[in-house]
Amino acid sequence: MNGIVKTPEPPYYAVIFSSQRTEGDRGYGKMAEKMVELASQQKGFLGVESARDEGLGITVSYWVSLDAIKNWKENSAHQVAQDRGKNEWYKSFALRVCKVERDNFFEI
Repeated sequence: MNGIVKTPEPPYYAVIFSSQRTEGDRGYGKMAEKMVELASQQKGFLGVESARDEGLGITVSYWVSLDAIKNWKENSAHQVAQDRGKNEWYKSFALRVCKVERDNFFEI
């Protein structure tokens, strides 16, 4: 998925994942692609936006409900990726779950 996600009328939820990576890929890129593909198949998934520079990565996924987020968190393949993230890929990370109550878009 590329670009800005076209989300429905609020309310909906955003999961903001900010991270600092360890050195080297060690399968990270392939797993990240797999997780986006798998998340997009989950009930309640609305889309994802992601950006990374050399130090900081930010991924925002959008969901229809807190239950949809919980189900994604508990997905067994996602749990494997979470474990590898903690043990191999991240120096640090933060995860925030937010309710979107208003949004605004601009496009030329």
